[in-house]
Parts: sequence; structure tokens; C-alpha cells
Amino acid sequence: MLLLIGLLFGPAAAVVLFSLTDWQLGSFTFHFIGVANFRALFTDPTFWKALTNTLVYAGIVVPGTVLLGLVVALLIEASPGLRGFYRAAHFLPVMSTMSAMAIVWGTMLHPTIGLVNRALGAVGISGVNWLRDERTALLALALIGIWQGLGFAMVLFVSGLKAVPQQLYDAAAIDGADGVLDRLRFVTLPMLGPVTMFVVILTAKRSFEVFDSVRVLTQGGPNYASEVLLHRLYTESFDFLRMGYGAALTVIYLAIIVLLTLTQARLLERRVHYS
Repeated sequence: MLLLIGLLFGPAAAVVLFSLTDWQLGSFTFHFIGVANFRALFTDPTFWKALTNTLVYAGIVVPGTVLLGLVVALLIEASPGLRGFYRAAHFLPVMSTMSAMAIVWGTMLHPTIGLVNRALGAVGISGVNWLRDERTALLALALIGIWQGLGFAMVLFVSGLKAVPQQLYDAAAIDGADGVLDRLRFVTLPMLGPVTMFVVILTAKRSFEVFDSVRVLTQGGPNYASEVLLHRLYTESFDFLRMGYGAALTVIYLAIIVLLTLTQARLLERRVHYS
């Protein structure tokens, strides 16, 4: 029990302690400065930019992943042919290393030789420099995030669809809800309520953990247009060596993750009621 408590709470306590100091990585001395790091953090426009970008990123990735995951699951379950192949193909990004996949995406999004701009040019649409344009950098990263999380959401929705009793569809047909949209509205979606809530919370937590694609593709640029909390934390701690300031960022980040975790626990404890 003591070992478990030490492994779980020891690092968190150390982070909180370092956030109250001016320690720099490599230095053997430090001074306690109280909440000065937090005051500097809350007056730092870069922090607010990173927080805003993280929220925008999550606002794009979460609904996109949930909606597309549900659509793909419905399509796969509706068509028996090559069902196993489609499941594996959509789940493959989940098992891939994001750093390696980010390099592939960097090539695909290249402004001149990239496959994306070449495909757009083939239909008469001018391409853009996706990863170096302030207007598109965060959007491009969000689309990559949706691509990565789509397979996991799809697997969860497929499991949820298999748990829906056929008797409910039969009863709905007797009551006149025999169309595809009626079955989806009155049976499928209500029965997928718990799975949908789980996917939403889990995807939101993963969205706040985005780092690999940002580090490999944009490094938070251009002009902090794609800077996110976890990448800012890394930059302050290991690029600028300001470990005290980075620890203060970590405390804020941990508070957000704990809030999401408690929300998930509360919702799962109450259970999502079927409509």
C-alpha cells in the first residue's frame, strides 16, 4: 500500500513542490518563491494561447471522432462483406506510433509535393501550406487526431451495437418504427447512450494529451497557432530549462485531467439512462 501510494502521489507531490520554486534544470540550488510561477503563468499570453488552442483542438476532435466512429461502426455492421478487414483497417491508426505517422502526414501535407494538395489541385482547388499557415495548422492537427482516434471509437461502438437486443428492433417495427432512421432514432442511439458517453469522455482526455503530432509537425507554430498545453509544458521544462515554471504548468494540466476523470467517474457511477 505504501509503495502504491508513493508511486501514485509521490510524483504529483514533487511537481507541486517544484512549482513553488525557481529551479532550473541542471542547477543544484533553488529558492522557494511561493505562487510567483502561477502569477507569471496566468499573465503569460502564450499560456492562454496554448489553453485556447487545446480547447479548440478538443472541440474539433471529440465530436468529429465520436460522429465518424459511430457512422463507420453502423456502416460496418450493416454490411457483412469484408467486415473483419474494415475493422482492422480503421483500427490500425490506434496501434501505430504517432511520431512515425506524423512524419507520414507531414509528407502528405507538404505544400508542393504532398498528396493532399495534389489531390485538391486535380479538382481545381488551390492547396495551402497546411502546417505553416496560422489559419490551418491547428485544423490539420485536429484532423490527424480524428484519424488516430476514429478506430478506437469505432470498436467501442461496434461492441455497443452488438449488445442491442434484436427484440427491441422487432418491437419498434410492430409500433411502426420500421424505417432505418426510425430504428436509429428510437432504438440504436438510446441504447448506445452509455457507450457514447464513455467515448466522449475518453476522447476528451486523449485530446488534452496531444503532443507527438505537434512536436513533430509544427513545434507549436507558426506564431503559436498550434501550441497546446502539453507541448508548452515540455518546451518550458526541457527547451528553456525552467523546471519550476514547467511544474506550475503541469499542476494546471493535472487539474484539468483530474477534472475530466472525476466527471467520467460521476457519469459512469450514475449510469447513462436509456431514453
